[in-house]
Amino acid sequence: MLYFGTLAVEGMAAPEGKYYSSFIDKYLDYVSWLRSSLTHATKLFVSAFGYQADLLSPTLLQVRGGRGVHVGYSCLGYGVLSFWIAFVFANRGSWKRKAAWIFGGAFVLWIINVLRISLVLLGANRNWEFPLGWDHHTWFNIVAYGAIFAMIWVYDKKSLSFPKKRTVLRENEA
Repeated sequence: MLYFGTLAVEGMAAPEGKYYSSFIDKYLDYVSWLRSSLTHATKLFVSAFGYQADLLSPTLLQVRGGRGVHVGYSCLGYGVLSFWIAFVFANRGSWKRKAAWIFGGAFVLWIINVLRISLVLLGANRNWEFPLGWDHHTWFNIVAYGAIFAMIWVYDKKSLSFPKKRTVLRENEA
């Protein structure tokens, strides 16, 4: 529902789309906000390493005098975010606990994505090759799902803090 809902929002927020909705475009387009947060954070991150980057459009981030990256829909990570949110939502815990885990996990995944886009931008300008010949989407999925499985392990470990079953001995058994 989350994943396909995001695809629907993408389609209805695109002015050139068949099912365009000005209301969704103006008030509910969280996909553009996600992209903007990723590109602005990447720009800030690479500047810490001495690279000046410019946003040439909402989807294009370029190092001054160098190469750029196009941050398309497939770069936003909403698939892994949807998986994480669905996992937490479907498990036990109070709404407060679930909200904390959803936002905390989403932030971890967002940071991983900012690092990925930053490395792709720097790699494009330094002529780096991806290890094992795999593309950045494959590496992102490996790292992101690795982080998700680690977070699931911690979430489940904390959820299973039930009292241990006590063995009661009767007088004649002792």
